[in-house]
Amino acid sequence: MEFITVGLVLLVPLVYLIVALSEIQAAVLAADGAAVQAAKAYARAPDDATGRTRVDDALALALADFGLDRSAASAQLGCLPAGLPCGQRAGSVSVRIDILVALPLMPDIVGSWAAVPVSGSATAPISRFDDRDGEAG
Repeated sequence: MEFITVGLVLLVPLVYLIVALSEIQAAVLAADGAAVQAAKAYARAPDDATGRTRVDDALALALADFGLDRSAASAQLGCLPAGLPCGQRAGSVSVRIDILVALPLMPDIVGSWAAVPVSGSATAPISRFDDRDGEAG
């Protein structure tokens, strides 16, 4: 009887820790993968609207691959040179993905207190030969 009791006391927290860490690791991989693919997709897009759509698509695809909820994630787009519209020739675009990972088996009442924030970011250069503005004639 003591063996079963000690086994449960040690095994249950260990299994919970493994499940929680695997969900956090999945979110880390999803955030990094989504950021890299979103930055590349935006850098190769023909215009700003298409680029932003591709960023959302890359984020949705990465989250779906890892079984994560889309509502817990957000994407932020940053462009260089600063002060100019995104997608300038020889500039760069950076994407930051934030995901809030809810710990397993936690009730909704604890909300974000029992959640772990995870983020990933990537930067992709925009070609100096890019013709998204139609200036090359």
